[in-house]
Amino acid sequence: MQSVWTVSDSDGTPFTPLVVLELASDANEEAIKWLLSRIRDKEENGGAELLVEQLLGGGDGGEKGNPNVFLVGSSLRRLLHGAEDVGLFKEFNDGSMRGFTYSNRDNFRDFQDDGEGFLSVAECQYIIKHELDTLRAKDEANVPGYPKAKLYPGKSIIRRLQSKSILIQVFPLHDKEELKRLSFSWYKKVKLSFQPLDVIRHYFGEGLALYFGFLEYFTLAMVPMALIGVPYYLWDWEDYDKYVLFAVFNLVWSTVFLEAWKRSSASLAYGWGTLSRKKAFEEPRAGFHGVLGFNPVTGREEPVYPNSRRQLRIYLVSVPFVVLCLYLAFCIMMVYFDMEVWALALYELEPGFWTGLFLFVPSIIYAVVIEVLNLLYRYAAEFLTDWENHRLESSYQNHLVLKVLVFNFFNCFASLFYIAFVMQDMVLLRQSLATLLITSQILNQIMEAFLPYWLQRRRNKKAHRRLKKALAGERPQELPLPQQVQLEADMCTYLGTFDDYLEQFLLFGYVSLFSCVYPLAAVLVVLNNITEVYSDAFKMCNVFKRPFADPASNIGVWQLAFETMSVIAVVTNCGLIGLSPQVKAYFPDSDTQLILLVVCVEHVLLAFKFILIFMFLPIASPPDV
Repeated sequence: MQSVWTVSDSDGTPFTPLVVLELASDANEEAIKWLLSRIRDKEENGGAELLVEQLLGGGDGGEKGNPNVFLVGSSLRRLLHGAEDVGLFKEFNDGSMRGFTYSNRDNFRDFQDDGEGFLSVAECQYIIKHELDTLRAKDEANVPGYPKAKLYPGKSIIRRLQSKSILIQVFPLHDKEELKRLSFSWYKKVKLSFQPLDVIRHYFGEGLALYFGFLEYFTLAMVPMALIGVPYYLWDWEDYDKYVLFAVFNLVWSTVFLEAWKRSSASLAYGWGTLSRKKAFEEPRAGFHGVLGFNPVTGREEPVYPNSRRQLRIYLVSVPFVVLCLYLAFCIMMVYFDMEVWALALYELEPGFWTGLFLFVPSIIYAVVIEVLNLLYRYAAEFLTDWENHRLESSYQNHLVLKVLVFNFFNCFASLFYIAFVMQDMVLLRQSLATLLITSQILNQIMEAFLPYWLQRRRNKKAHRRLKKALAGERPQELPLPQQVQLEADMCTYLGTFDDYLEQFLLFGYVSLFSCVYPLAAVLVVLNNITEVYSDAFKMCNVFKRPFADPASNIGVWQLAFETMSVIAVVTNCGLIGLSPQVKAYFPDSDTQLILLVVCVEHVLLAFKFILIFMFLPIASPPDV
């Protein structure tokens, strides 16, 4: 645990600042003193037993900064006890991964002397966050100085302060030297090599490292599809007779890729010590509200909200709203088809270069509308899911993911299904798929790469200009601690990997569902993901605040989402095979026989898919200890 900065607590104890607490600038002085005393108090007295000190000199360039910014750190002994509290797994002397215990600390492989360097900075920050989150009210009826901010025994203090806007934000500080090394090995030089996943995990935690591991694995898995897709596209593809074999390969590929990723994910999680880690007891989420009641499991008072009322909100409001949004997306899709008919009629009336170019305009407009609708629906889904008042964060995330996936799947793929199976126009299907995929990728690159880069350059120039003015024209190589904290406080907050996985889910859908009609889809996805790795890496190191580590053991509900998409891909590709001229030629007079054949093939391929899954089960299991 290294840092160029050291501050001292009120009693003179030096410590490395790891986490920043920013309270409202007009926060009540009595509330601030009470919070700091609870943070500093001994653990046996209900405190967090952490070190905390006010950040001085936050203003620069004549600007007055927020005086209520505090730096939080900890003694090494407290961090080691905290590692045991959160159930951290570390490598034992015999090479196995075991839950760390302070009493047995000398038997862990990397524990030397007093344990300095045994815990990574990300782990230390995660432990501090855990200790702050578990600070609970004792006999206080309300937050001192805020009569309306009610408390009760067992209530999370940090959550109450956040819900009442007394506490603005809590975020971990970047380690500038370690960040420089990570940036250089990760994205600052273009090279054909794997990402430094262990280094990413060491700095950002397992959850983010697993996302970048999945992104890398998905991109590499797309390379065979891309290599096969290029000759398929170049050699007489307009006959559409060759996509049967490509569709079959597509089915096998999607299954093998997902099952192989499970194995790779399990290996990574085992090596990082999160595979066998027991999930901590989940606390009620910050936004959960209800009548004060008694929890028989924890023995504490907490809000209670009837599950029947939540179910009524889901089925009487949320579900009808989602159906209404799907209907709206369907109406917009039909308008798009009317635009396609109009553009085609214009081209047939006056064939030429410009009218031929105009054929792509409806698809481009529709692709932009899809992105806008997805964004608007995301906000509505978050509002509804929050209004449903789920008690646990995991339940909240599951309901949000389900809402967003259903709408995004329909909004992005409904038009392609309609063209393929209702209109049965493979030329239009290929054109629409290409336009939707290319347009969405261009928009994503603008929003995820160019815009963040421009904003960060502007922010850094502004910060250095203010500091140069404050330091009478000198140009420092490194920002002093107060200015560095202010710079990081102004950065965007990273909201998690939800949007990143959603983007990859949609790309996987484009490839697994319809790439047999447009084989270059895999090529476009590979190119997109290569730039995605670098743009995401840049954003994590320069644009966003450093997120707290998430000790994840897998990609969670997204694994199920991808597997569901691969099952839908089996049915879709079988349908496309049945529509191919090559297959139709065998059944010139009987559509019933053709449908029965397609259904039989679909069942066989599904059975083959589950056999593959069964074959992968032994190697996807965690290694024996």
